[in-house]
Amino acid sequence: MSQAPPTPKAVRRQHDREIVSLALPAFGALVAEPLFLMVDSAIVGHLGTPQLAGLAIAAALLSTAVSVFVFLAYATTAAVARRVGAGDLPAAIRQGMDGIWLALLLGTAVVALTLPAAPWLVDVFGASDTAAPHAITYLRISSLGIPAMLVVLAATGVLRGLQDTRTPLYVAIGGFTVNGTLNLALVYGAGLGVAGSAWGTVIAQCGMAVAYLTVVVRGARRHGASLRPDASGIRASARAGVPLLVRTLSLRAVLMIATAVAARLGDTEVAAHQIILSLWSLMAFALDAIAIAGQAIIGRYLGADDPDGARQVCRRMVQWGVVSGVVLGALLVVARPLYVPLFSRDTAVHDALLPALLVVALSQPIAGVVFVLDGVLMGAGDGPYLAWAMLLTLAVFAPVALLIPVLGGGLTAVWWAMALMMTVRMLTLWLRARSGRWIVTGATR
Repeated sequence: MSQAPPTPKAVRRQHDREIVSLALPAFGALVAEPLFLMVDSAIVGHLGTPQLAGLAIAAALLSTAVSVFVFLAYATTAAVARRVGAGDLPAAIRQGMDGIWLALLLGTAVVALTLPAAPWLVDVFGASDTAAPHAITYLRISSLGIPAMLVVLAATGVLRGLQDTRTPLYVAIGGFTVNGTLNLALVYGAGLGVAGSAWGTVIAQCGMAVAYLTVVVRGARRHGASLRPDASGIRASARAGVPLLVRTLSLRAVLMIATAVAARLGDTEVAAHQIILSLWSLMAFALDAIAIAGQAIIGRYLGADDPDGARQVCRRMVQWGVVSGVVLGALLVVARPLYVPLFSRDTAVHDALLPALLVVALSQPIAGVVFVLDGVLMGAGDGPYLAWAMLLTLAVFAPVALLIPVLGGGLTAVWWAMALMMTVRMLTLWLRARSGRWIVTGATR
């Protein structure tokens, strides 16, 4: 007797379980990453203001350097998930190793550039004479951990592609714990000051990279996958990453323009803008967790030659994005009496912040759709379209944002421009998703 096909309700429940099982651990790992900097800031802050200022400058440079290469995680996730869907685990792990070797090469190049250029980079950031020495010290030491951090990005992509988001969560928690312990011991116990904080972070990052490599190497040996560098595979990983690099740089440009415009409006406005941007980034972690689940699941369905399954899970994830956006937007408004005083007690900042905050809350459902479809198209390996779509979005956003000070607009206008940016992204991604051109099945795109 043939088994009856699952009902639509049963299919939705299956998709929901899979999304939650991948998204929740991914969210935990994403939130753990910025806690590294928070711990460093809290510990170094007790050394003095120049030390904390130096850390802030160096950390901004380091976070920019690492975030530019986030494509190592995204591209690797999609490529590995496709091969998992095709049932070829050795090839999946081999693809992941190509991404890890590329991460090591890129990390080594960044270190080679950063070490001699550290004083110049700190000076470009406008560091004061008292903060500059601390910034240079922290930047030079911490840059030694960049190869490890890029390996962590690539290896995270491998595990996500293998449908494993729990291991990255455990590694992130372990790294956070080790980082905090070493920072306290080296900064105060050993009396190394800012240098101690940098060394503690580097050691924790290297430990995380070793933990990831141990998991990946065990998987490679279990499935008979080669660990040696393959030039053609590394080049293929780099080519897949270039469009995502363009996308990331365009998005960074949007955020930089928004901050630059807010700064031209005055100290009160830029202070309020920084608070909103921090909250916006926090909500982005929650939505990005769903996107990460999308990358892994969509890649697997396409690799398994199941276009209908990919369409169904895409639709369900969009629903998740909308609902999540509505919930986050409501929380942002309802909870504002609790968190706004934590950031500032200046009533002028509060007055500038509240109207713009409402704009952000209203745009969260749009952001939910954007993050989900971004993840879906990444999982499909549709990087070139994502690059062109983000360049178009930047071309629309930039002139609108830059006209705000000229036309006498305030901070609320800046965030309406950000809402416009997200709307343009949603339209470009929705049109692509609706067209079905992203659906290319098989172990490779």
